[in-house]
Amino acid sequence: MTPASASSQKRLKVAIVAPSLRYVGGQAVQADLLMRLWQGDPDVEVTVIAVDPPLPRLLAWAERVPGLRTILREPIYCLNLWRGLKDVDIVHIFSASYWSFLLAPGPAWLFGRLRGKKTLINYRSGEARDHLERFRSGRFVLARVDMIVVPSGYLVDVFGEFDLKAVVVPNLVDLSQFRYRERNPLRPYLVCTRGFSTYYSVDVVVRAFAGVKKEYPEASLDLVGSGPLEGEVRKLVADLKVDGVNFTGVASRQDIGRHYDKADIVINASWLDNMPVSIIEAFGAGTPVVTTSPESMPYLVEHERTGLLSPVGDEKALAANVIRLLREPALAARLARGAYQESRKYTWDVVRRQWLDVYRELQGR
Repeated sequence: MTPASASSQKRLKVAIVAPSLRYVGGQAVQADLLMRLWQGDPDVEVTVIAVDPPLPRLLAWAERVPGLRTILREPIYCLNLWRGLKDVDIVHIFSASYWSFLLAPGPAWLFGRLRGKKTLINYRSGEARDHLERFRSGRFVLARVDMIVVPSGYLVDVFGEFDLKAVVVPNLVDLSQFRYRERNPLRPYLVCTRGFSTYYSVDVVVRAFAGVKKEYPEASLDLVGSGPLEGEVRKLVADLKVDGVNFTGVASRQDIGRHYDKADIVINASWLDNMPVSIIEAFGAGTPVVTTSPESMPYLVEHERTGLLSPVGDEKALAANVIRLLREPALAARLARGAYQESRKYTWDVVRRQWLDVYRELQGR
């Protein structure tokens, strides 16, 4: 069924419960894409309920106090849920893990159930195994939702360890932001688009880059993002006395394509991941990918077909794979072509059909 076709079935009303773009993150970006792309669709009508509603003007000062703002938002969020779920068919709940699960997906599931609605939890955290081992509340809720949807086969397997059934609908990427181009010649111009957080090990990226510089003194590295560990990474760059590292700051969704287009190799060193959109974006831009291989990564990157994988935390192996690409440009070109074909699985035409099938199945239960 295509968006242009007239549906003989009822137009489904779906409430998407997710973080807003006030604090940019993977969940917020995916929810915003879904909201925008469903607009005007003949089969699905969406509304959005933000898990982080703005505080009243008199309490606006509390926005700067993380713990306090969460406490003050919760009753507003719950009121918005009760009102917003009255006239919908399906509650599509975006979910991370740990305490955020209790504060946002948990209440959304409860209010959806109280309203008699079909509920699905769109679970997106690479920390699922640890979350489910430590938080019985997570297993309690997930065992009672009408459906669990995850973006990767990795999470299907993790949920299976806890006797929870999940289905895959992959992350969505707006490839119109990216221009595919072949890198000929392939230059030692690297880019990393992960934030400066513990999970993404940007320090390993820098150490690997230092190894690349020994072979290619003209090499450069753009670090696109921000985060709590940025100061430590800047200090590491200074301590290693490695030049050519550029801290570009956060890139907007409209601007991120330019960073992939400028560079010739994407480098990633995460040790915990699920299905990083940044890798799919690189696929769409034709920028060859060199990455570490946390447990989830082989579900997305196939070694020597869509990218090169190396052990987690091994900056020497990461550097060696970058150098391998630079010495074997034909390999880099082949990886880029394979990755570009892979990126087509994450376009709206493909993902829309999968979400519509999920919604229809839920409604028919």
